[in-house]
Amino acid sequence: MRRKDREAPFRSECLRIIGPSEQVSEMVQSNPVDRVFLFSIDLEDIRRLLPDGDRYAERVPSNTSRILEFLSNQRARCTFFTVGDIARRYPSLIREIISEGHEIACHSNDHLPLDRHTPESFREDLKACKDSFAAAGAEHVMGFRAPIGSLIESTRWAFEVLREEGFRYSSSVCAAKNPLYGWPDFGPDRPCQRDGIWELPMSLTQWPGLNVPFAGGIYLRVLPFFLIQALFKRRVAKGEPVVGYLHPYDIDFEQERFMHPEINDSQFYNSLLYWNRRGVFRRLRRLLKDGTQIVSYREYLDQLEGATDA
Repeated sequence: MRRKDREAPFRSECLRIIGPSEQVSEMVQSNPVDRVFLFSIDLEDIRRLLPDGDRYAERVPSNTSRILEFLSNQRARCTFFTVGDIARRYPSLIREIISEGHEIACHSNDHLPLDRHTPESFREDLKACKDSFAAAGAEHVMGFRAPIGSLIESTRWAFEVLREEGFRYSSSVCAAKNPLYGWPDFGPDRPCQRDGIWELPMSLTQWPGLNVPFAGGIYLRVLPFFLIQALFKRRVAKGEPVVGYLHPYDIDFEQERFMHPEINDSQFYNSLLYWNRRGVFRRLRRLLKDGTQIVSYREYLDQLEGATDA
């Protein structure tokens, strides 16, 4: 069932600030009644990152279908940050996502973090990913998300490569300390431009001692709901978008148990990866009850840049 198109009614204007480094930052201000949730899916197959992953059940197509059904029921469009491997293995799934009105963006070709790339290998990775998307019917891909939020101070060269390869935006930065990757000196967790690329960093709690992306993955499932709800309300009251994400496995309460990759073999973190998967859609529905709207990143930037030019 195809979702009926709905135009996001928010109007935005930008306050341009030139910092000491002459870096241009675009901080979004909008009417308080406009409630924007830049919800997204990191579309990847966790099994492909395991040495014996194929012995586990295939889950991506069925979980993605559940996500598409939820979005259709909410009359919402969102962005699917997709690994090139998914497009090669499930081209019909890519076409289904596009047919429902959602955006396909790049989540790398094989989910290799940026600090394991050089600028040259990263460029080749982007090209291979876009070729796979094109073969599956996804043209004009303009967005990127670094695997595991690995766009950090030491890999900021990625912005220049993205610009040169025709990308418009990234949503890769966790502007805080993090057990895996983080960029605490990035600046405010607001949409901004870096080296000619829009960066839409993850929305953070901004609590002393616990500055985490409250609208993403584990945190969206584990943090007490009343805190998440309060953080959403604080953001939208200031006219700021909430930037968040889920993976297909975040809703999969029937997934087999195994040690997830790229978490330094932490038993504690691995246990959190399974916590409250059954309650994800219920939480999302409650967050959207007050009129908050899920829109794609492309649609949001169209509105933002249109308001800037007006």
